[in-house]
Amino acid sequence: MSTPIAAPKPGAGVYADPERPINIIFVGAGAVGCFYASRLHHPDHNIHVSLLARSNYNAIIAANNTVTLQTHTFGDYLFHPVATYPNIATAAASRVKWDYVIVTTKALPDRQDDSKTIEPLLKDNPDACIILIQNGVGVEHPYRARFPRNPIVSGVTVISAEQIRPGVIRQNRWTRMHLGPYTDSAAFEVDAGTVTGQGKLGDEERRRLNELGMCHAKRLQDWWTRYGGIRDIKVTTEVGLQTVRWHKLTINAAFNPSAVLSGGRGNADMVLDAELRAHLKGVMDEIWAAAPKILGNPKGFVEVDKETGEEKEMARPEQILKSTERNVGSKPSMLLDWEAGRAMELEVILGNPVRIARAKGVELPRVQTLYALLKSAQERRNKKKGKL
Repeated sequence: MSTPIAAPKPGAGVYADPERPINIIFVGAGAVGCFYASRLHHPDHNIHVSLLARSNYNAIIAANNTVTLQTHTFGDYLFHPVATYPNIATAAASRVKWDYVIVTTKALPDRQDDSKTIEPLLKDNPDACIILIQNGVGVEHPYRARFPRNPIVSGVTVISAEQIRPGVIRQNRWTRMHLGPYTDSAAFEVDAGTVTGQGKLGDEERRRLNELGMCHAKRLQDWWTRYGGIRDIKVTTEVGLQTVRWHKLTINAAFNPSAVLSGGRGNADMVLDAELRAHLKGVMDEIWAAAPKILGNPKGFVEVDKETGEEKEMARPEQILKSTERNVGSKPSMLLDWEAGRAMELEVILGNPVRIARAKGVELPRVQTLYALLKSAQERRNKKKGKL
């Protein structure tokens, strides 16, 4: 068993430098993964970050194991991970005992089970913490099912970043991230086509995983803040984090599929069209009304300031629509994927919300309609590709 990481210094409100090397691997070396990895890698403080890269592996290795960062927030700099691996098998063969496995890949559960993919990294390692920085809701469910003993931290980011060429990352603005523990609140099961079941953890195990997850979330927040200079990373409870996920979903589930189904219209273009704006607001209002019931959170979309205890309501649908009017030229990620012929994050943005809601006795008819239409469109496109 690994030596425990140092606890917070009494009264200091921060964590001591780790007394032993902390080994962290980012699974996914895209723009988001490389940016946050670069701000967490601090060997002089015993924090050692490696990357698992795929399409940009050769470029990173050709640059002497270097990622180039061009950032609005921190200027331009070079990131030298401890190691860059081309695949899971190579990373597992390194025999490094990972303390943190941070997943930042696109969530495509209909294409592959990422929890199974990372399994070799966690063999005989129930103390390792899994961090999921991915879009959508329900992304944690397969990881909890496969790794019932490991602590899990769920993360939601607000960042504008892109990989302008392999191994070169540009961060345009924002660095915000919410972190929170995950036990089994987003659980759902599909049995003979019917969505059933809740989390299967016992009370004591749920309490243990919640405490461990919260401890790891605070530790990561401290390291990213003190060493990485990111000032807007917040730690919240499990329900608080899921509330943030569902709030982001009010935007993603409305704008992403609608951009594809409307024939390729961008965000600002859609909100300036009266009928599309009414449609977008209808989807957003549906999620806004349903999420408190799904999450068992009667306060709804409210954030609580940990320092002052003050409650602040998150942006309402009409506020989001109004601010989007200025977002001229912006295309949501699902439209970009559709235009490039890539797989879209259909399940975590549309399918999972419908399934999780049904498991809680709530229906999302507008979201389900978008899911059915876009899933069919993707399936037909894939069949046409197969015939070429």
